[in-house]
Order: sequence, then structure tokens, then C-alpha cells
Amino acid sequence: MLVRRRLPAMVLAGVLAGSTLTAAVPVAAQPPVSTLTKSVQGVSDPASHGDVASWVVSYPNGANGAASITDPIGAGQTLLAGSLQVPPGWTGTEGNPVTATHPDVRNGGKSFSSVLTPPVRASASSTGGDGFIPMLHRTPDGRLQAWNVYHHLGLTDPKLVCTDLATSSLCAGGPWPKPLNTAPGPLGTGYTGDISSPLAPQYVRDPANPARVYYSATTASSIGVGCLDLAAPGNCGYWPLMNRTGQTFEMAGLVQVGGNLYGVANSGHVVCWTTATQSPCGGQPYAPIVPFTDHGGYYLGALAVAGGKLFASSSLYGSGVPMMGCFDPGTTSACAGWPAPKTLGPPANYTYNAYTAYSTTGEETGACASTSGATNVTTCYAIDGSPLSGGMGALESHTWVFTPEVVRTGDRVRSYFGIWSGPYVGATVCHDWSTGTSCAGMPSRITHPTVNNGITRDYGYAYDAPTGCLLGLGDAGVLFSLDPDTGASPCVRSGASVSLNPSQFYCDGQPHTTTYSKARLIGMTPANVNFGASTVKAVDGGGNPVATPGFALDGTVDLTGVTAGSLTLTASLVLNNAADFGGGNQPSLAVEFNGDPPQMCFRTTISAECAVTSVANTANGTDATGGFSSNTVTRQVAPGTACLPNVLVNKEICGSYTPANCKAGGSGPWVKQAPVGVLGLLNATAYWRVTVTNNGPIPIVDAYVVDDVEPACRTGPFTLQPGESNVVHCSTYALLSLFPLTNKAKAKYTPVGAGRLYSEWSSAKACSLLCVLG
Repeated sequence: MLVRRRLPAMVLAGVLAGSTLTAAVPVAAQPPVSTLTKSVQGVSDPASHGDVASWVVSYPNGANGAASITDPIGAGQTLLAGSLQVPPGWTGTEGNPVTATHPDVRNGGKSFSSVLTPPVRASASSTGGDGFIPMLHRTPDGRLQAWNVYHHLGLTDPKLVCTDLATSSLCAGGPWPKPLNTAPGPLGTGYTGDISSPLAPQYVRDPANPARVYYSATTASSIGVGCLDLAAPGNCGYWPLMNRTGQTFEMAGLVQVGGNLYGVANSGHVVCWTTATQSPCGGQPYAPIVPFTDHGGYYLGALAVAGGKLFASSSLYGSGVPMMGCFDPGTTSACAGWPAPKTLGPPANYTYNAYTAYSTTGEETGACASTSGATNVTTCYAIDGSPLSGGMGALESHTWVFTPEVVRTGDRVRSYFGIWSGPYVGATVCHDWSTGTSCAGMPSRITHPTVNNGITRDYGYAYDAPTGCLLGLGDAGVLFSLDPDTGASPCVRSGASVSLNPSQFYCDGQPHTTTYSKARLIGMTPANVNFGASTVKAVDGGGNPVATPGFALDGTVDLTGVTAGSLTLTASLVLNNAADFGGGNQPSLAVEFNGDPPQMCFRTTISAECAVTSVANTANGTDATGGFSSNTVTRQVAPGTACLPNVLVNKEICGSYTPANCKAGGSGPWVKQAPVGVLGLLNATAYWRVTVTNNGPIPIVDAYVVDDVEPACRTGPFTLQPGESNVVHCSTYALLSLFPLTNKAKAKYTPVGAGRLYSEWSSAKACSLLCVLG
């Protein structure tokens, strides 16, 4: 049958013209074929019982998409717990088999990504209670969480809530809220707490581990420092600083000065705790710096830091005069210029806040507080105690003002205050210290009509640098986003931060040459991003800025000129719309590099059992290209001291006068020396029996009987398991000489996993007259 094949037009034209075709027809690019390469380190070949083998699995040419590596632990070895290492972005699971999975491999596995935070939508997320302010935390894959603690709640009450901002819903692991506890460990449930929360909390992140949050805590018997681990998540300890009394039943939130955390008790005493040693500072508590304060059993005021000094506001609800004091950590006493606390407002005013004052160039100049009451005022003092002009100014009567979130952009410093009560059901005030006035481009009172019908009762905000958005929370228990430049809600921005160290993709201990290639937005439509207003910032492992170009119009960033060993790249995106978020699409930011294939490593301990004579491992995998396997790596195992072979040979001669008793299976007797006259009666024939016994703990193979006198005794090969014997019968004819004949035999053999060995000789004697004479 003639098969007609249609040629491409250009080829057909060449044929018709009589030309010779030399160029190949272009073929569509094929996806890379995924493979695995297996190797082992740390053991010789042969290895020894009890050795630790380090297995390395390399994953080259991975196709984009989900990938999985599965490596069964072969017989004769056990996994060394905690030894599994996988590249960043992979999830490793120890067991048999060990596994490593990645939801979306890119660039042959030489890439690390973080999800882009979606705009917190106008459909606000409820935290379920009076949450005060958010604490932001990013999970390893880049998902942004907002944690909050309900304020002024009792010991046992559940009060901790986590919101997943990728879905605007409560985090997994509920039910929420959860209690706070002094004992370290996982978060509990229900009314099982033993820590109460303050009126106006202020939090400090551990500088060595930002996922750890320190907060002012009150127990049934003391006030002190509580610890919350947002990554675990769980409680991470409590350290008492003062006993609870009629004057010290709570304290203002915590602030950090140097390596210490400071708080102020109701009595005005300054308490101190050292982060590095997780212990109280020497000599604390220190003398009071403000008068006694109380508001229904809570501290009424707040703390601020300026120029390395601690400032505290203090007031009595409905009576007294609000005051501010200053503490010098260097002298552990009141600051110079502060022989006594200074007034903040008229009698019967009170305050929930204290905040740092800045110059027009962003330098810390002192501290301020804005009071509430029939006449609201803002009062500021310089570090030396002199009056200082500035601050947010006066507000309407009975408006409550809370400690602001500070956002610094270069020399520009802005403070964002949450306010409510009086004429407000929730609003933001933005003060620009660089101009000394309200922030340009925004109203002086920023309300949030698209959030919960405007009823937010703002307490405060947390700034998320990657997105450039403020996340707000208040008495209404509603979580919302705020654009810090326009005041709009929701904040239609996105962002992510990716930290990449290419050396972490390898675990074989060998040097690997790598070069950065690019960063890219995945799952984003370029037309939906305002790249002109978006920014990219990069720092090396030491926090030093690294020069990079901005986004190209296709959403990539060229990193080929970057030479840093490790790199943290932060992308802040101004969106034209949020169309790429939702519907199951989760955009992300990825940073890619070029280099050797990434590796998964784990270690196994080779069994001490003597029966183990070799170990082997083969890895398997699946990805977008299908299934595949690695090469098999085998290591023989040489017997150790406890597994040395023990092969015995026993050469005997038949001592019977009856030939039938001397054949195979005959009853003998079998002796080491034949009696006189036996040979004559046996037609001058010596009947030998050679017994080879494996008394060792391992099998032997390729075994032979060696006999230098009688060829008939030389037999083999044969195999013996531990405890087994092999019996060889042979004979020598015409032994009527006057002289005795001594016949010796031994075994040569090979223990499994070792080289050729020999047993000791064993002999038996065929006697003549000389045996008697001797």
C-alpha cells in the first residue's frame, strides 16, 4: 500500500526546485526527562556492621509542577532519626520509605518561592472578639497570618486567635480562640488558661527569632513576661518579675531597649527582663517613675522608647492628672531632667497611649501622649525633659487615642493612630513627622465605610512591609486592610519576601558552584500589576543592600549580576486589580538559581546482625514527566569481630574391621588412628571421613576440602549456613607398608562479604607395625 505523506510547504517547494535538503525540519522542544541519581558516602566498600551510611539522592531535570521522591530503606539498615534533609520548599517525612514532596517544582528544583499575600478584601474578616491589634506572621511558604489576643480578659478565658489572610478565614488547628498558658507546649483549648491579658498590650519580637512574641502577662500570683511562638504554634514560657499585690496587679505592655525588655507596673515600678539569658535583670524591679495607675484593675497608660530611654504614661480613670515619666536603663533610675513625672493634661483626663516623637529628618527627639476627656490634648517632652512641640494635636472631646504603628520610608516617618469614641465609630489619624502635619493625600480622619458599615472602633495597626499595607483591628473584632498612602480599604496591594541560600539545596558536604538567574511572578497577569509603582528590594545575608533592576514588564527580575551567598528579595506590588487572587489561584514570587541538581539526604545505620552481608538503596520519583527511578547503590558488608567465620574440619579414619561400616553413612567407629590389623582386614584400604562444620554466625560459599595426600578427598564447591556441616567420604588403597600414613585435610572457603579463607588442618593416621613399635 502506498502511504502518502504531506510535506511542509517550504520542504515541498525545495523538492520541486530540485534543491538538496540539508537542514533538519524544526522539532518542538520536548520537556526535560526527570531522573534521580543515587550515591552513598561515609562507608567503604565493603562496609562494616554498625557503620552509618549517608545516602544522597540528586534530582536533575525536574519538570515544572508537583514532584515526589520516595526512598525505601533497604533491608539490613535502619533510618537514623532526624537525619533527613530536603531542599528549601520541599516537605520531608521520615519513615520507611523516606519521602520528599514539593507542590510546584520550578527551574529544575533550583528555585524557592513564597505565596503573594492577597489584598484583605472589603468583606472583612472577623476575629470573633475584642482583639486589640494584629501580630503578623508569615509561614515558611509565605502565607500571611494575623494573630491577636483579646485584651482585658481573665486567666482562664480563651483569648488567642489566628486568621489566615490568604483565605480571610480562621487558621487551621482550631477551635479558636485558645487560652494562654505559662507552661511551654502546644496551644490548649477551652477555659484552661492561667494568664490574663492587659488593657493596652504592647508586644516585642525576639530579635533572634521573630516568630517568638513576648508580651506582658499576669498570673494569679505575679506579673511578668509571657512568650508565644507563632511558628509552632504554642506557648513558650513565662518568667515572673514581681509578685501581685494591691499596687502591682498588672503592667503596661513591653518595649525593648538594647537587649532588655521593660515594663511598668501599676505602682510605677520599672521591671526588666534580659532576652539572651531569659532571666530578670539584676536589681529589678527599679524605683517608680510614674504615680499609681488603675482602670478597673488594669494599667491605664502605655510605653514608648526614644534615644535609648524608656517613657511611660500613667493616669487614673476619671480622676487625677495624667503623667509621664522617664527611665534611663544606663543608670537604672529616672532620666536626667526628670526628677519627677511631668503632666500630660488637665485633671480627669486619661490616656491609653504613649509614642515616640521624631524630627523632620526622622530622628527620635522625645515622647508624646494624647489624652482623652472633656478637653483632649497632646503633650510632648524632649528626652532631656524640656517641652517639645509636635505630635498629632488635639482631637474632639472624649475621643480615645491608641499607641500608633510607625512606618518609616527613608527619612519619612509616619505614625498611624487608631481612634474611636466621642464622634467616631472607628477611624485612623495619620501624622507625618517629616512635615509635622497630617499625611498628605488623606483626610485628617480616615474612616472605613466599606468595612463593617464603618463600625471598626480602631485600636491599632500592623504594617506588612512586603505588601506595603496596614492591617487594622479594633473593638468591633473586625480585621481589615488599609492603604497607608491613600487610606483606602481594602489595600489593593500584594507582596512577598523570599530568602534564598543556594547552598541549602545540597546536603552531600561537597562544594557546588551556583549563580543567581532571576526572580519571577508566578500566576500573575502582568496587566494586573502596576510595575511602575511596584518595587523590588534585596539584601544579602548580612542585611546589606544588593543592587537589582526593577521588574520587567513580564514580571521578572534579572539577578544574573548578584554575587551574594544568600539573598532576601522583597517584592511590593501595587495592583491594578485583584483579579489574579481567588478561584483557586495562588500567585507567588520565586527566586531561581543555576547549579547542580538539588539533593535529598538521609543516614542509615547498618545492622549489627551477622546475617546482613550487603545493603542497597534505590529511590523512586514522580513529577510532571511521569514515574522514574534512580540507579541502585549497593555496599557489601564485611564481617566484624563478632561475625568472624569459624569453620572446623575433622579428619577421621574408620576403625572397624567390617568394610560396610566404613562407607558413607557407616557406623564406624571413626577414630583419629586406625587399630593395628584393620588395614589388612580391609584389603589394605583406609577409609577416611572429613567433616566440615560452619560454627560461625555467617554463611560460607565456594567451599572445598583440601587434601594433599588423597585426591579422592578433594571435593567442592559447597555452601554451608551457620550450624551446618558437610561430610565427605573417601578412601586410600594399598596401605600395607611398614610405615604409618598420616593424612591431613582442611577447608578453603569464602565467607559472604569477605575474601578467601582457610581452616586449620585436621589429621588421621593409618597404622602399620611401626605404629605399634612407636
